[in-house]
Amino acid sequence: MEFELFPVIIFAAIFPVVIGLFLRLPKLIIEIKENKQWTFDWVRFIAIALPSLYIITMSILPYSSLGEGSISIPEVILIGSPTVTTIAGIVFGYVLLDSFKK
Repeated sequence: MEFELFPVIIFAAIFPVVIGLFLRLPKLIIEIKENKQWTFDWVRFIAIALPSLYIITMSILPYSSLGEGSISIPEVILIGSPTVTTIAGIVFGYVLLDSFKK
């Protein structure tokens, strides 16, 4: 038998994002009920969500066929920690929904 590690890594990166989305969902539902115009907070998205997405991407990339051998070892050790990836995923999911404002 052969064990595929890539699906496990994808799950470990995507699951915290879903948790972050669920944490912000109740407030988004309350905001949907208001009758105001929708806006998108680009500053918050660029300043917080994009660096979080970068951390998530850098934790997945060394295990994919796209990034094999292209990432240096210190960068993988620094960014590839499961705790850092989990926190970045929750922050990304929360800020993604938080950027939509009414």
